[in-house]
Amino acid sequence: MIPHAEEHVNYELRVFSGKDDLLRKLPSRLRGYSSWARNFDVRILTLVDRDDDNCVSLKERINRIAVDAGLKLHQSGSAGFGGCFKARIACEEIEAWFLGDPAAIRTAYPKVAKSFEHRAGFRDVDAIRGGTWERLEKLLQDAGYFSNGLRKLELARTLAPLLSLENNSSASFNHFCNALKEMFPEDDST
Repeated sequence: MIPHAEEHVNYELRVFSGKDDLLRKLPSRLRGYSSWARNFDVRILTLVDRDDDNCVSLKERINRIAVDAGLKLHQSGSAGFGGCFKARIACEEIEAWFLGDPAAIRTAYPKVAKSFEHRAGFRDVDAIRGGTWERLEKLLQDAGYFSNGLRKLELARTLAPLLSLENNSSASFNHFCNALKEMFPEDDST
């Protein structure tokens, strides 16, 4: 996504055991990062599934945690010392990102219906309610895949490298990609 920064940026991915775990641990974790930011260029992008929460309220809650920890909310063109933070919400779940790229799904799983994305339940992947991953699981099972249940990690490792950054119908995926590009612009002297 940001090849211009790959050789200059040290990064770490932190995985939590769900949203509740993230929200419980985030304040102390961000306070720690904030103390590093006094001496280093620290940029934090947090991603969480919306699930049944209100997107705006959830983002405000996470942003409040970051500000209370001493971090600045990232604005376009701002970065550097002092630490910056940006939250992004996957609507409803990150599996919507996969459904937003039917070509990637069909590349990995060629027996999937050729026009599933035109069906009413798939036209707006970020608006799927009541279980995005369940909808994806059913789509794949109907095509003969994952008969014993969706293995999410395997699915993610298969589909993530195939996702198109330019042709994904998931607005939340596009917001995440744009946030990453804003935090690490090409003209940045990181």
